[in-house]
Amino acid sequence: MTALELDSYDWRMIQALQENARISNVALSEYVNLSPSQCSRRLQRLEQSGLIEHYATILNHAQMGFGVMAFVSVTLEKHGENPAKDFHEAIAAIPNILECYSVTGDADYLLRVVLTDLKTFSDFLMDQLVAIRGVSHVKSTVVLDRIKSSTNLPLNKADK
Repeated sequence: MTALELDSYDWRMIQALQENARISNVALSEYVNLSPSQCSRRLQRLEQSGLIEHYATILNHAQMGFGVMAFVSVTLEKHGENPAKDFHEAIAAIPNILECYSVTGDADYLLRVVLTDLKTFSDFLMDQLVAIRGVSHVKSTVVLDRIKSSTNLPLNKADK
Protein backbone atom coordinates (compact mmCIF):
# COMPACT_ATOMS: atom_id res chain seq x y z
CA MET A 1 0.00 0.00 0.00
CA THR A 2 1.35 3.40 -0.94
CA ALA A 3 1.46 5.97 1.84
CA LEU A 4 -1.01 8.79 1.40
CA GLU A 5 0.73 12.08 0.67
CA LEU A 6 -0.58 14.85 2.89
CA ASP A 7 -0.24 18.56 2.32
CA SER A 8 -0.68 21.39 4.82
CA TYR A 9 -4.45 21.48 4.24
CA ASP A 10 -4.74 17.77 5.08
CA TRP A 11 -2.65 18.18 8.22
CA ARG A 12 -4.80 21.10 9.42
CA MET A 13 -7.97 19.14 8.68
CA ILE A 14 -6.73 16.15 10.66
CA GLN A 15 -5.71 18.34 13.58
CA ALA A 16 -9.12 20.05 13.63
CA LEU A 17 -10.93 16.70 13.46
CA GLN A 18 -8.86 15.30 16.34
CA GLU A 19 -9.93 18.27 18.45
CA ASN A 20 -13.60 18.11 17.38
CA ALA A 21 -14.82 15.24 15.21
CA ARG A 22 -18.26 16.87 15.10
CA ILE A 23 -17.02 20.02 13.39
CA SER A 24 -19.27 20.94 10.48
CA ASN A 25 -17.90 20.82 6.97
CA VAL A 26 -18.41 24.58 6.66
CA ALA A 27 -16.50 25.29 9.89
CA LEU A 28 -13.77 22.85 8.85
CA SER A 29 -13.46 24.48 5.44
CA GLU A 30 -13.17 27.91 7.07
CA TYR A 31 -10.52 26.60 9.49
CA VAL A 32 -8.34 25.17 6.70
CA ASN A 33 -9.18 27.93 4.22
CA LEU A 34 -10.70 25.76 1.49
CA SER A 35 -14.13 25.74 -0.11
CA PRO A 36 -16.64 23.37 1.50
CA SER A 37 -16.66 21.16 -1.61
CA GLN A 38 -12.84 20.88 -1.67
CA CYS A 39 -12.85 20.16 2.04
CA SER A 40 -15.50 17.48 1.63
CA ARG A 41 -13.54 15.75 -1.18
CA ARG A 42 -10.34 15.79 0.88
CA LEU A 43 -12.13 14.42 3.91
CA GLN A 44 -13.65 11.64 1.84
CA ARG A 45 -10.16 10.76 0.50
CA LEU A 46 -8.77 10.59 4.05
CA GLU A 47 -11.63 8.32 5.13
CA GLN A 48 -11.41 6.03 2.10
CA SER A 49 -7.63 5.70 2.47
CA GLY A 50 -8.10 4.38 6.01
CA LEU A 51 -6.11 7.22 7.56
CA ILE A 52 -9.31 8.21 9.37
CA GLU A 53 -10.49 4.88 10.76
CA HIS A 54 -13.78 6.00 12.29
CA TYR A 55 -15.49 8.61 14.41
CA ALA A 56 -16.55 7.87 17.99
CA THR A 57 -18.19 9.31 21.05
CA ILE A 58 -16.05 8.70 24.13
CA LEU A 59 -18.14 8.12 27.24
CA ASN A 60 -16.99 8.58 30.84
CA HIS A 61 -16.84 4.98 32.07
CA ALA A 62 -17.33 5.86 35.75
CA GLN A 63 -20.40 8.01 35.05
CA MET A 64 -21.81 5.16 32.95
CA GLY A 65 -21.60 2.81 35.97
CA PHE A 66 -18.28 1.11 35.21
CA GLY A 67 -16.44 1.86 38.47
CA VAL A 68 -13.45 -0.37 37.75
CA MET A 69 -10.98 0.00 34.90
CA ALA A 70 -8.07 -2.40 34.78
CA PHE A 71 -5.25 -3.58 32.60
CA VAL A 72 -4.92 -7.34 32.39
CA SER A 73 -1.89 -9.22 31.09
CA VAL A 74 -2.63 -12.62 29.60
CA THR A 75 -0.19 -15.41 28.77
CA LEU A 76 -1.19 -18.39 26.64
CA GLU A 77 -0.10 -21.98 27.29
CA LYS A 78 0.92 -22.57 23.68
CA HIS A 79 1.80 -20.26 20.86
CA GLY A 80 0.86 -20.54 17.24
CA GLU A 81 -1.96 -19.79 14.90
CA ASN A 82 -4.75 -21.93 16.40
CA PRO A 83 -4.35 -20.97 20.10
CA ALA A 84 -4.09 -17.31 19.14
CA LYS A 85 -7.11 -17.53 16.83
CA ASP A 86 -9.22 -19.17 19.55
CA PHE A 87 -8.14 -16.51 22.05
CA HIS A 88 -8.86 -13.66 19.61
CA GLU A 89 -12.36 -14.99 18.93
CA ALA A 90 -13.11 -15.37 22.65
CA ILE A 91 -11.84 -11.87 23.44
CA ALA A 92 -13.87 -10.31 20.61
CA ALA A 93 -17.05 -11.74 22.16
CA ILE A 94 -16.55 -10.10 25.57
CA PRO A 95 -17.90 -6.53 25.56
CA ASN A 96 -16.16 -5.52 28.82
CA ILE A 97 -12.81 -5.83 27.05
CA LEU A 98 -12.37 -2.45 25.39
CA GLU A 99 -8.92 -3.04 23.93
CA CYS A 100 -6.66 -6.02 23.34
CA TYR A 101 -3.06 -5.80 22.18
CA SER A 102 -0.56 -8.49 21.29
CA VAL A 103 2.58 -7.41 23.15
CA THR A 104 6.21 -8.29 23.80
CA GLY A 105 7.59 -9.04 27.23
CA ASP A 106 6.38 -11.37 29.96
CA ALA A 107 2.79 -11.61 28.67
CA ASP A 108 1.32 -12.31 25.25
CA TYR A 109 -1.60 -9.87 25.45
CA LEU A 110 -2.55 -6.71 27.28
CA LEU A 111 -6.24 -5.95 27.77
CA ARG A 112 -8.03 -2.83 28.94
CA VAL A 113 -11.28 -3.74 30.64
CA VAL A 114 -14.12 -1.96 32.45
CA LEU A 115 -16.53 -3.49 34.94
CA THR A 116 -19.04 -2.20 37.44
CA ASP A 117 -17.23 -3.10 40.66
CA LEU A 118 -14.43 -5.23 42.16
CA LYS A 119 -16.67 -8.27 42.69
CA THR A 120 -17.73 -8.18 39.04
CA PHE A 121 -14.09 -7.74 38.06
CA SER A 122 -13.09 -10.78 40.14
CA ASP A 123 -15.91 -12.83 38.59
CA PHE A 124 -14.83 -11.67 35.12
CA LEU A 125 -11.26 -12.82 35.73
CA MET A 126 -12.20 -16.20 37.20
CA ASP A 127 -15.31 -17.10 35.19
CA GLN A 128 -14.59 -15.58 31.80
CA LEU A 129 -10.94 -14.79 31.20
CA VAL A 130 -9.25 -17.73 32.93
CA ALA A 131 -11.91 -20.01 31.42
CA ILE A 132 -10.77 -19.24 27.86
CA ARG A 133 -9.10 -22.32 26.46
CA GLY A 134 -5.34 -21.89 26.28
CA VAL A 135 -4.98 -19.16 28.91
CA SER A 136 -2.22 -20.12 31.35
CA HIS A 137 -1.60 -16.93 33.34
CA VAL A 138 -3.47 -13.71 34.08
CA LYS A 139 -2.12 -10.69 35.94
CA SER A 140 -4.22 -7.59 36.58
CA THR A 141 -3.61 -3.98 37.54
CA VAL A 142 -6.57 -1.93 38.70
CA VAL A 143 -6.56 1.75 37.70
CA LEU A 144 -6.80 4.05 40.74
CA ASP A 145 -6.94 7.36 38.89
CA ARG A 146 -6.68 8.40 35.26
CA ILE A 147 -3.94 11.02 34.98
CA LYS A 148 -3.93 11.46 31.21
CA SER A 149 -6.04 10.00 28.47
CA SER A 150 -6.04 11.16 24.87
CA THR A 151 -7.05 9.86 21.50
CA ASN A 152 -5.10 12.61 19.71
CA LEU A 153 -1.87 11.76 17.94
CA PRO A 154 0.93 14.35 18.22
CA LEU A 155 0.71 15.99 14.81
CA ASN A 156 3.65 18.38 14.66
CA LYS A 157 3.23 18.73 10.90
CA ALA A 158 -0.14 20.43 11.43
CA ASP A 159 1.70 23.69 12.04
CA LYS A 160 3.30 23.65 8.59
